[in-house]
Amino acid sequence: MPVSTVNDIDIHWEMRGNVAGPRVLFIGGTGGDLRKTPNVFDGPLAKSAHVLTFDQRGLGRTSKPDGPYSMEDYADDAAGLMAALGWDDAHVIGVSFGGMVAQHLVARHPARVTRLVLCCTSPGGDGGSSYPLHEVAAMQEEERIRFMMPISDTRHTPAWQADNKELVEGLIRMQIDGEAPYRDEPRRAEGAFLQLDARRHHDAWDSLGAIRQDVLICGGKYDGIATPETQARLAERIPSATLRMYEGGHLFLLQDARAWADIISFVTGTPGDDA
Repeated sequence: MPVSTVNDIDIHWEMRGNVAGPRVLFIGGTGGDLRKTPNVFDGPLAKSAHVLTFDQRGLGRTSKPDGPYSMEDYADDAAGLMAALGWDDAHVIGVSFGGMVAQHLVARHPARVTRLVLCCTSPGGDGGSSYPLHEVAAMQEEERIRFMMPISDTRHTPAWQADNKELVEGLIRMQIDGEAPYRDEPRRAEGAFLQLDARRHHDAWDSLGAIRQDVLICGGKYDGIATPETQARLAERIPSATLRMYEGGHLFLLQDARAWADIISFVTGTPGDDA
């Protein structure tokens, strides 16, 4: 298991993909754990890029130190891991919570980031925040999944769920079963809570105007967690940003194949990249 000591914690990381392609640091979302699939290596990105990703502090097989954690901690962990592995810079893709981390990374360590992709995320502060997941953390697991379903994808109304009962139950079971092997690990619950606590304090709004990298902002048209309106504010705030919206909710990367095609084009500079 590849592990590097960064900022006094042991970070579990994985690196795979096309070594002839550009270096891409992928920062995942809330509750991310590389043991759960599908993950970034199950998609098309690794066919075109040399991808580095990791379990963030408090999650997966990375250390779960006492808190509190801050968004700056998460950004410094990412930069420190790059340094430890000899990556002076890379394209950075941040998804959901990972997009929040990426905003702090580019603010605190701008030389580390060549191009930036922000997916289904938010700037916080005056720019607007993503749905307050800390407010539903105390719910029972199945109750929380059912509650979040029409928020994650606003098309998944109670009427839609009634018409698609078998699909809905399958999606719920898949999430519960995916978490089950790791649910009782020492400090797993504490690490997840500390991440949500850092998330609720996320505010990168004032730093976004200083970003000089080309930025691609991707969102789902039916996302109630990181809303289309918030994606538009991000794009307006960042000088060299392009906004693209896709057919899907918070999981649009799994719902609309055009999204990964556009992201790969953006980070590889292949023909058709007009971002």
